[in-house]
Amino acid sequence: MSKRFFETYINGVRRFLPSPYTIALLLTAVTLIIVFAFGDSNTSSAFEIMRGWAAGLWEPNLMVFAMQMMLILVLGHALALSPVVSKIIKKLVIPCTTTERSAALVAFTSMCVGLFNWGLGLIFGAILARKVGEKAQAEQRPINYGLIGAAGYSAMLIWHGGISGSSLIKVAEEGHLKSIVDDQYAHLLPNAISLDQTAFSMMNLLTTIGILIVVPAALFAIGKITETKVPSLSKESAFETKTEGLIGAEKLDHSGVFSKLIGVGLIAYCLTAMFNESSILSFFTPNNINFLLLGLCLLAHKHISSFVVAVESAIVGASGILIQFPLYFGILALMKSSGLVESFSTFLIEHSSATSFPLLTFLSAGVVNIFVPSGGGQWAIQGPIIVQSSIELGVPLNKGILALAYGDEVTNMLQPFWALPLLGITQLSARDILPFTLVMFLAATTVFSIALLSF
Repeated sequence: MSKRFFETYINGVRRFLPSPYTIALLLTAVTLIIVFAFGDSNTSSAFEIMRGWAAGLWEPNLMVFAMQMMLILVLGHALALSPVVSKIIKKLVIPCTTTERSAALVAFTSMCVGLFNWGLGLIFGAILARKVGEKAQAEQRPINYGLIGAAGYSAMLIWHGGISGSSLIKVAEEGHLKSIVDDQYAHLLPNAISLDQTAFSMMNLLTTIGILIVVPAALFAIGKITETKVPSLSKESAFETKTEGLIGAEKLDHSGVFSKLIGVGLIAYCLTAMFNESSILSFFTPNNINFLLLGLCLLAHKHISSFVVAVESAIVGASGILIQFPLYFGILALMKSSGLVESFSTFLIEHSSATSFPLLTFLSAGVVNIFVPSGGGQWAIQGPIIVQSSIELGVPLNKGILALAYGDEVTNMLQPFWALPLLGITQLSARDILPFTLVMFLAATTVFSIALLSF
């Protein structure tokens, strides 16, 4: 691929790509039109369609999920801003002296962290990309900062195959599988599918290794042919807290001993809860992840006051989720009530064999994720179809579940919703990173397709 061709491609994407919020509004409009034209008879009137959409915006269970996701992002960001993690990040950017080397390192590191927790991986990658940009700015060294920012988003390319993957966590819950299918299938299912059969299966481990090699290599190659310039970043405000003239309870706010005792207590509870589970990996639910992150934040920050200041800075990155998530909840409600997702998934499944089913599931999950960028929401819609079809076609359940996970995560590279916190931290726009995330999408799709056809 020539340098001129790639630069023409980048400029074309930037010219025609709107902001993430505009994309959400456009997807809402498209969904409303599709439901009106092709939805079932129960949603045929315009008023009924709009009422279903309006109700979906504020669906209570999904609002709880939104709060969980915002906390994961905010607490993960606050942890990344702590002195302990900041030191690690500063050491990681030392070898970042060229665009290609920086992009490969940021992508590899972000994906490794994302396998543990998607929220922490996303924020860690964003801050790591930001620090690379600051280093280049301080040294007056030209880099392609948009490519570095795209590399920082790579945690969302691999997260669903890790231990915080929504569908993988749900199927590990006792009784969940049997609760989502018809009675005629329930007796054929296990009570749960543990993470050692999904996240730690041989298929997923080899696929993950392939992604960890191919994606950084692709970004390294792109880094050699793209245009560069010195980044221009505004200075981040320092996290300064009052340390003199403290009286009374103010001393407690600035007591490192007090905050760390609370942090140790929270971590001790988490460790106890882990070992009380049937499997340690079953501990990693959204609520427990937030509990663990809170304990780590209190341990990693100097005191409560510095933690609160970090949260105040971190919460800005969650603003996009707050304002956009309801729009996607509305889309989810429309697609579910109209039966469009079920019809689309069922059509693909009915025209598949045991060999092609995983690949078609991957395809359908990728398409649905464009309209509903939520792994948990997507599993709620497609999970029952995938489980029942896997039984009928004789496809291993874990393979069907992983096919959905791969399809869900790979199209995050086309859907900028989850990039909102990263864009805020790096001071980039969606137009700056999406030309490169499209390349990451193509590279990862190749790896996932080979894996689904080979195992």
